[in-house]
Amino acid sequence: MLEDLGFSVIALESADEAAARLAGGLTVDLVVTDHLMPGMTGAQLARTVRATGAGTPVLIISGYADAGGIDADLPRLAKPFRHADLAAVLTNLIG
Repeated sequence: MLEDLGFSVIALESADEAAARLAGGLTVDLVVTDHLMPGMTGAQLARTVRATGAGTPVLIISGYADAGGIDADLPRLAKPFRHADLAAVLTNLIG
């Protein structure tokens, strides 16, 4: 869906890999992550991204709307969602 909306996508295997790549200098305009994953959760990845101070927006996608550990101020999108839902959230995040 992100590619359909015109984004270039870098797909990574885990939040741990994403955190390592970002710490290693990878720069992105947006991070989209699932929440419940083995190892680091999406919320933990969001905190790591925010700690860099780069201001990179993070969108958490979760099939569990009430999943614990997601800060109230983190943008999230509940699964299942439509293409238009994703586009609307992204417009609010990055314009």
